[in-house]
Amino acid sequence: MSDNSRPVYIIGHKNPDTDSIAAAISYAYLKQRMDGGEYIAARCGNVSSETQYVLDRFGFKAPSFIGDVRTQVRDMELRKVEGVAENMSLKDAWSIMRENGVVTLCITDGKLLKGLITTGDIMESYMGSYEANTLSEAKTSYKNIVETLDGELLEGDINEIVTEGKVLIGAGTPDVLEEYIAPHDIVILGDRYESQLCAIEMEADAIIVCAGAKVTTTIRKLARENGCKVISTPHDTFTVARLIYQSMPIRHFMKSRNLITFKMDDYIEDVLPIMASTRHRYFPVVDAAGRYKGMVSRRNFLGASKKKLILVDHNEKTQAVNGMESAELLEIIDHHRLGTVSTVKPVYFRNQPLGSTCTIIYQMYQENGVDITQEMAGLMLSAIISDTLLFRSPTCTEMDRISGKFLASIAKVDMTELAKEMFYAGSNLSDKTPEEIIHQDYKKFNVGKSVIGIGQISSMDSNEMANIKSIVMPVLDKQKDIDHVDMLFVMITNILKESSEVLFSGANAEIVLESGFNVTSRNHKSVYLPGVVSRKKQMVPTITNTLSQQ
Repeated sequence: MSDNSRPVYIIGHKNPDTDSIAAAISYAYLKQRMDGGEYIAARCGNVSSETQYVLDRFGFKAPSFIGDVRTQVRDMELRKVEGVAENMSLKDAWSIMRENGVVTLCITDGKLLKGLITTGDIMESYMGSYEANTLSEAKTSYKNIVETLDGELLEGDINEIVTEGKVLIGAGTPDVLEEYIAPHDIVILGDRYESQLCAIEMEADAIIVCAGAKVTTTIRKLARENGCKVISTPHDTFTVARLIYQSMPIRHFMKSRNLITFKMDDYIEDVLPIMASTRHRYFPVVDAAGRYKGMVSRRNFLGASKKKLILVDHNEKTQAVNGMESAELLEIIDHHRLGTVSTVKPVYFRNQPLGSTCTIIYQMYQENGVDITQEMAGLMLSAIISDTLLFRSPTCTEMDRISGKFLASIAKVDMTELAKEMFYAGSNLSDKTPEEIIHQDYKKFNVGKSVIGIGQISSMDSNEMANIKSIVMPVLDKQKDIDHVDMLFVMITNILKESSEVLFSGANAEIVLESGFNVTSRNHKSVYLPGVVSRKKQMVPTITNTLSQQ
């Protein structure tokens, strides 16, 4: 797979919010317009109710889900040798192997993998000793026999199958032939009229006339009347006797049980040990439905291509898609603090202290002279409104306001009305589990030796916020352990009052909040923080500073 033909995945953080999803979609569109490459918007978490509302309103599909970006079999250059039918002759299979320089052929039924055959299997068939009735045991077609012998069927149905009888050479006088020709036999003959006639009278299923000898009209008529096929071949008797067993179908020799196959989505690190433990050179690759896609060998792994990746709306390893360290990171577009993502080589890193990643991307549209469609403007505006809480968050800047106003004019929407509808959709959590509520906008952070998790739910409805608290509070301790964090915080943010009630769990969580914000907890379960609405600019810095002083 050439470097230029590989897609680039643009992906936001785990538990993506509206800005994360919108940034992936809008930046993928911008990059495509800039250089014409294949850029795919992706996500590594579920779409929240708020985000789904925005996507539906402005006519976008949710980005494709990618849970892990480790290198997979699909990232390798597969050996594209077409699958072959099970009724193919050994001779044709051998020819295909030689032409393609492979030692394995995959047998398919339609596109489904059915088995495989190797050069070793074919060589074993050549070297093995055959019984006279092997052709019938293998259910060999007369089509295969004619093609293998470079012959011509003069009489009979070429699509018939050999189901009984033996193969023999018709040497000797008719009196001798009568002793060993039985019904349904296939008799290899020369140009002797008497021998041909004898074979037909002894009810042979077919006669093979060698060396291009002429077959008389009388013999053909008698053969037709007696249901005996007549095959003419340019080869001599010895050659025909040697070649005829190469007409047997490969299904008689193929392996169909306990096949070692790999799927397109298998990870290379899981595949390599299996390859190393077997002596096979090539392995079939199938998709999730079992359809054959090609073959892979150990050599293919040397050229396996890492997935190309652009991160948006985050640069923390704990928030990034699984396997990120195995991918080729090209760019980071973000508006958060510098996190823990490290790279092997330099990348394009654009980090600005703005309220939304989509504000940065809006600037990049302007810088590159790319027009923003009405639908894209609505999507990007929604992200800015969501991240800045309708420009009320302390993270909001004048550039966010200017960008939002310009995008609203393109999208032809009222920002206040859009915000109400978005936040209502996001806070309507009647069909959500407590875990889904906590994780719908949730991030993990490494702070010194501690790992903290902070979820946030924003609403304009006080009753809805009280309901959220009653649902989430009983499961906090359990969820902290499930998430493997030292402290868990859930911000229930009142957009209209510009305040948050923060629920907490974990040793020192209460002390950190009380000390950092100079407040007293409510029944040791939550704290009320007037003026605090931003996780990025208020919660994380305060918790980080407080922990660093302990």
